[in-house]
Amino acid sequence: MGKIGGFKQYNRQDENTISVKKRVQNYNEFTVSLDEKALKKQGSRCMDCGIPFCHSGCPLGNLIPDFNDLVHKGEWEKASKILHATNNFPEFTGRLCPAPCEKACVLGIIDDPVSIENIEKNIVERAFSEGWIVPEPPKNRTDKTVAIIGSGPAGLATAQQLNRAGHTVTVFERDDAIGGLLRYGIPNFKLEKEIIDRRIAILKAEGILFKTNAHVGVNYVISKLDRFDAIVLCGGATISRTLPVKGIDSKGVVQAMSFLTQQTKQLFNSPFKEEKISAKNKHVIVIGGGDTGSDCIGTSNRHGAASVTNFEIMPKPPVGRSENTPWPFWPLQLKTSSSHEEGCDRNWLINTKEFISNEQGALTGLKTVEVEWVLKPGERPQLTEKPNSEKTWPCDLVLLALGFTGPETTISSQLGIELDARSNYKASQYQTNVPHIFTAGDMRRGQSLIVWAISEGREAAREVDLFLMGESNLPTKGKGDIPFL
Repeated sequence: MGKIGGFKQYNRQDENTISVKKRVQNYNEFTVSLDEKALKKQGSRCMDCGIPFCHSGCPLGNLIPDFNDLVHKGEWEKASKILHATNNFPEFTGRLCPAPCEKACVLGIIDDPVSIENIEKNIVERAFSEGWIVPEPPKNRTDKTVAIIGSGPAGLATAQQLNRAGHTVTVFERDDAIGGLLRYGIPNFKLEKEIIDRRIAILKAEGILFKTNAHVGVNYVISKLDRFDAIVLCGGATISRTLPVKGIDSKGVVQAMSFLTQQTKQLFNSPFKEEKISAKNKHVIVIGGGDTGSDCIGTSNRHGAASVTNFEIMPKPPVGRSENTPWPFWPLQLKTSSSHEEGCDRNWLINTKEFISNEQGALTGLKTVEVEWVLKPGERPQLTEKPNSEKTWPCDLVLLALGFTGPETTISSQLGIELDARSNYKASQYQTNVPHIFTAGDMRRGQSLIVWAISEGREAAREVDLFLMGESNLPTKGKGDIPFL
C-alpha cells in the first residue's frame, strides 16, 4: 500500500485553517485543502502493514489501504468507487468523524498515523467536482414499500441502500429540512448545509421520496404507516440529559442542542418558536467537554461572547495516549478542537452544585465544587468533593452539553415497540418485537458517532431486504457494492 518506505520519507500534514480572527466573523467552513501533490504524499504514508487495523477501527469497515494506495497513484476516480463501496456519505464522515480508524492505524504505534479522514474528504470532494457522483436509480423496482422515520445519517443510509434494492422508500422528517442533527445539530462552520443539499439532490434523483414537517405520531397520524410493507425507525437519541440541581429552571440555563439548532435556523431564516438565545456580550459557561460542548464554544465566540468557560467533571486527559488505552484501542487523550483554539477557559474536575438567579429568575451565576475520582480495586470509581473548594462563577448564559439519555417514546408507545434496559428501542438484528418494524442508529444503540449511524443504516437495510424478499444482495459490513479494483 502506498509508497514503499513512504511513511519514513513524508511527515503527516493536516489541512491549514483560516486565522481565528477571520473565521469567527462568519459561520463558514474554514479549512484550507492541501494541493494534490501533498495529498498524494499523505496517501504514500500508508504502510504495507500486513494486517490493517484501521479496518477494525472503522465501524463501516472502509477499505482504507486500498483508497490510500489509489490516491498515492493519482487514481482518484477508482479511489472514489472504493470509498463509496462501504460508505454512503464520506463527505459527512470526512468532516465530522473523530476518526477511530486513525487511532487504530499501525503507523500510529511509532509515528503520526496516516491522515485517513482528510484523504477521505478530498476523495469525495474531488469526485463531486469531477462529476463522478451521479444518481444511480435501481434498474428494477419491487412492489415493496418502506417508511424511514428520521433523516439523519442512519435514516439516509438505510433509505439509499433499500432504494438500491429496488424498494420504494419514503423518508419522514419532523423538521422543515432533511438531515436530522447533521442539519440543525452540527454548526455550519463544521458542515456547510450545501454539502447536505448536494447529497439529498442525488438521493431524490435516485427515486427516494422525502416528507418534511412530518412528525410521525404527532402531526402525522401513526395509522398512515399501515400502508408500508416495512418501517425503519431512525429517529436518534434526542432526549437531552439535564442536571438535578437547584436553580436548573433559571432563565439563561439552556440545553446545548436548543442553542445550536436555533443558531442554524437563524442562519438560514428558518422559523423557530422559542425566544432567541444569544451569547453576545455574555459570560458563557459550557458544561460538558465533548464535541457538542466544543460546538457551543465555537458558536458562542461567533456570537461575540464576553467570555467562554468550559466545565468537565472528568480529569484532564493526558496529552499523549494513556497507558490504560493502548493501541489499537480508542485512546484516552486530550482533544483540543478548533473551537477551543478560538478562545475558551477549560476546567476539569468541576461539578455544578447550584444555579443562581435574581428576583426575576434570570441567571446571574453558578456554584461549583472541585471533585476527584476515587479508584478502588473491583469497584466503580467514586466521585467525591474536595472540602472547602466551593466557588461562585458569574455568568449570564449556561449551555448544558451533557449528552443524551435516549430516544423519545412517542413512536414506540403508539407502535408497541419494546425498550431495552437503557431505554433504547429494543431490537434483534435490527428487528423490533413488531416483525415488520426495524430500528437503527442512535435510537437502537444510544448516543454514538455519525460513522456508526451510517453503518447501522446499511446493516438494517440488509435485514429489511431479507425480511421483504427472503434474500438480499445488499453488502454486509466491510464488503462493498463493487469488487476490488
